[in-house]
Amino acid sequence: MRTFFLLLLQFSFLSVVNCQLATDFKQHITYLADDKLEGRYTGTAGEKLASDYIIKQFRSEGIYSVSGKSGTKKYLQQFVYHPLIDSVRKKVKGNNVIAFIDNKAEYTIVLGAHYDHLGMGDSKHSTYRGEPAVHNGADDNASGVAMIIELAQRLKTSHYTKNNYLIIAFSGEELGLFGSKWYVEHPLVDTSKINYMLNFDMVGRVDSNKILVSGVGTSPLWKDAMNGIESPLHVKTSESGIGPSDHTSFYLRNIPVLHFFSGQHKDYHKPSDDEEKINYRGMEDIFDYVMSLIAALDTKGKIGFIKTKDDEHENAPKFTVTMGVMPDYTYEGKGMRIDGVTEGKPAAKAGLKQGDVIIQLGDLMITDMMSYMKALATFKKGDATTVKFKRGNEELVKDVQF
Repeated sequence: MRTFFLLLLQFSFLSVVNCQLATDFKQHITYLADDKLEGRYTGTAGEKLASDYIIKQFRSEGIYSVSGKSGTKKYLQQFVYHPLIDSVRKKVKGNNVIAFIDNKAEYTIVLGAHYDHLGMGDSKHSTYRGEPAVHNGADDNASGVAMIIELAQRLKTSHYTKNNYLIIAFSGEELGLFGSKWYVEHPLVDTSKINYMLNFDMVGRVDSNKILVSGVGTSPLWKDAMNGIESPLHVKTSESGIGPSDHTSFYLRNIPVLHFFSGQHKDYHKPSDDEEKINYRGMEDIFDYVMSLIAALDTKGKIGFIKTKDDEHENAPKFTVTMGVMPDYTYEGKGMRIDGVTEGKPAAKAGLKQGDVIIQLGDLMITDMMSYMKALATFKKGDATTVKFKRGNEELVKDVQF
């Protein structure tokens, strides 16, 4: 009977902790994805409001900037980049927000997430084609920022003290990973002393308990550590250390990385990426998973680095046309499943919908993402072909014009 009551008390405690975690996640995302931040575009007043909020969260928990290092002033590391905006090369200043948990350890773990988004949208990056509107970026990437804030707060008082923790909210990610590139070129902690980097980009829309973790090929210890974690999550992995997010900057400096991603969706880079669509229960599961991973590696010392061979992104074919679809990166079946369709693009005009699975493009069979890209690369603007796809149990064929 005593054991039963102890288990009941433990369960009750965890329920309270998780309830508070969801509340805190919601607080962070609600603020960061509010219209008053106007989409958190790098170099704007909205970016400053976001950075001020993130700093306030760190300071309230006694987590401070990197002490004794030049380049940080009140947690900020300023960087300059020159993006091409509406055919004009402009000079833009942004700020990374950096905090540090100093456990007096030899090595440091980096927890990263970008906090910038697309402002009012632009034709190059937004998938929205209406009048200018605030792109709030609740999932992309207020969710990732909420994750690193809460992980930092938990780690500040945890027993996992064999590493220090460097927490970085990057800006300039949407326009080309500018903030993370700047950081690795101007590090505040010796990069040879970085143990590994965990990146959180779009972790707020867990569907059917599926998440994608990429970079598992960058260290020999990743898979063993992950295999020992009990979780309700169904984790799909990929080997590559290169991808369209900030972990790439660290991988290219020979640092083991993992990128956590809950999947693409129809609100990606649109004004409709709003807070009420966040799956907070799924975020709690990712949080628990990451804490278990950090715990599993806490006493392992510096984990080894492996350069991933035949990087899918390096070997990806070049193509000049688009179907105007967002792939479902968590899909494990045969073909390429669509997670979103952009209005006015070839797929939408052909009548394809979210959930359809493309299995053939012209004469070329589609078995996975790579075969889809290779098939797409054989076409040029103006070409016409057919697309075969599955919709439920039905196979359909439609004409498509690029």
